[in-house]
Amino acid sequence: MGTGGAEALVAGMARAGGEFGWHSAVASGGGHRAEALRALGVPTFTVPVARRKATGVLRATTAAKAAVRSFRPEVVLAHNVSASLVARLAVLPRRVPLLTVFHGVADADYEGAARILRRTSRTVVAVADATAERLRAAGVTDPVVIPNAVFPQRERVDRDAVRAVHGVGPDVPVALCPARLVPQKRHDVLLEAWARLGGDAVLWLAGDGPLRPDLAHLAADLGVADRVAFLGNRCDVPDLLAAADLTVLTSDWEGMPVAVLESLTAGRPVVATDVDGVRQALAGGGGVVVPRRDPAATAEALRSLLFDERARSALGQAGRASVRRAHDPALLMRSYDELLRTAVGGERA
Repeated sequence: MGTGGAEALVAGMARAGGEFGWHSAVASGGGHRAEALRALGVPTFTVPVARRKATGVLRATTAAKAAVRSFRPEVVLAHNVSASLVARLAVLPRRVPLLTVFHGVADADYEGAARILRRTSRTVVAVADATAERLRAAGVTDPVVIPNAVFPQRERVDRDAVRAVHGVGPDVPVALCPARLVPQKRHDVLLEAWARLGGDAVLWLAGDGPLRPDLAHLAADLGVADRVAFLGNRCDVPDLLAAADLTVLTSDWEGMPVAVLESLTAGRPVVATDVDGVRQALAGGGGVVVPRRDPAATAEALRSLLFDERARSALGQAGRASVRRAHDPALLMRSYDELLRTAVGGERA
């Protein structure tokens, strides 16, 4: 429950659930979002992340069983595959209905994910149309599509103040990449593109992960270390978006990245790879898609926006309008409310 799109969705749903008559608890590996929910009075339980290891699954299942005994849920909503396996083992004796929100996996992992989900989950929610199609092809029957949404968050610090903290002047172009430093996100492609870009611009990498040392070395080798800032895990993404000029994401795969939706909501255009949920998120405007693993195309797209305020403004307005139409959090909550109540009613029947 730290930095990440699924984590943002969980936190937003837990906060908004009271408006729909929900009493929610969150079981997770902990993090700043869990701490914030706890401060708001949302019950939270610590369940270690399984990480696809048998010993990890056993530890997580033991903790999840304790959470279920304490909270006594009528329905469980598990996010992603390993959480679904742990939740199924935890609720099995109690016959609590289990639904899964599937945020996506790498192409090679769909068949394995489908095998688990067919055995664990009454209903699987896909966060994007393309993700649902891949699940169907892998053998998951009738996944429900509920596109991700962005729950309102206001920046707390103004643009110039945030830039001053990071040593960036008010007129310097800034690109923000809010993503964990893991192989999926392909920061190596982004750094190679940044080396091709040139000009007086700064790249902020908001997120942390096991690849940070390697990426720092790559930035130095490419000669861009002075134009790239590793900001670590952040709980102030709205502030960073307010201070940046655009968002960039060079992932190999995505479900429906909340980071893209957050950027559109903030009126910041997006440069991102042309993959599944990214394609859907930007279909209504607000950004530029580029081929996967193509530093040259990424650099060209960045160049076309970072140094052209008028182009950024036009895309920013289009993105705001698009996200209001297609990613309304009220619509998302109504869709989940109907799904969860149907599951509970069916179990009682």
